[in-house]
Amino acid sequence: MRKLFALTACALPLFLWSCGGNQEKSQQTETAATTESTASDTASAASESSSTVVITSNDQMRFDLDQIKVKAGQLVTLTLKNVGVLSKEAMGHNWVLLKPGTDVAAFAMEAMSHKQNEFIPASSNAIVAHTKLLGPDESDTITFTVEKGEYEFICSFPGHYGIMRGTLIAE
Repeated sequence: MRKLFALTACALPLFLWSCGGNQEKSQQTETAATTESTASDTASAASESSSTVVITSNDQMRFDLDQIKVKAGQLVTLTLKNVGVLSKEAMGHNWVLLKPGTDVAAFAMEAMSHKQNEFIPASSNAIVAHTKLLGPDESDTITFTVEKGEYEFICSFPGHYGIMRGTLIAE
């Protein structure tokens, strides 16, 4: 009797398969493959319509990137990481993206008087986007979009803009 049960248990899946009982499993596999393909296509489309940038700042008053290229109209996610060890009060860093044509020196002079706002002039219309002011081992992530053009970015901590600057190019 045991052998008959074992034979029946083994034969049942074979019987179902030969009679088409495995169609449901086949349809589930096709559905899973289609879902994976759609998810992959969606992720690919999202990566084409957005850009991720990581930039670091350090105690030598330097950004590790002096040029960033993105697509115009594309969502940009930018993370600034302060890899320095000096205190925020002595060597804080931020990343400020300025509109094309902005007088960088005049903006930086204005920013110096806004310590209470992390050296970001609240009334300025020259800013496209900015991070918060960071101390050692801190990071901040922002998102923004830009139109076609060239934009300057700086650190607005007093005295840093002279060498902590670069260009974002939106093509």
